[in-house]
Amino acid sequence: MEKINVSMKVNGKDENLNVEPRTLLVHALREHLEYTGAHIGCSSSHCGACTVDLNGKSVKSCTIFAPQAEGAEILTVEGIGTPDKLHVIQEMFKEHHGLQCGYCTPGMIMRSYRFLQENPNPTEEEVRFGISGNLCRCTGYQNIVKSIMAAAKKINEEAKVEEKEIA
Repeated sequence: MEKINVSMKVNGKDENLNVEPRTLLVHALREHLEYTGAHIGCSSSHCGACTVDLNGKSVKSCTIFAPQAEGAEILTVEGIGTPDKLHVIQEMFKEHHGLQCGYCTPGMIMRSYRFLQENPNPTEEEVRFGISGNLCRCTGYQNIVKSIMAAAKKINEEAKVEEKEIA
């Protein structure tokens, strides 16, 4: 099958790949670019394990062909923090035990990342609705919700400190 060139920015880095037109974004990220944070769970968009941020929106990367991401800016779980400096959401998932087996965690973190930008001060009910497209088969969501609520609180506290420093 004929391949096509696709250019995108992933985690701030310009990437170019040569893929078959039918290549799903999740496979392009994992197999061609070695960003393995997005997991392949159901391959039918039901579980959300493959969630990434695409041009400022949460998307399930198993539902998008890589060529559809031409020129896009993509953020994966590898791009929001580092092992030495975790993103606040990653910190709170760790601190509040928002994972069990960990399979859904990258997708949950990426959906939480975008959700908290959409709704920086959510209620527990809003968090549950906001992550409802991502499935966890282990935790019952209690600690995931607790982690996201804690992340929202910490992000808001840090924003208040920054506002005071600027003023």
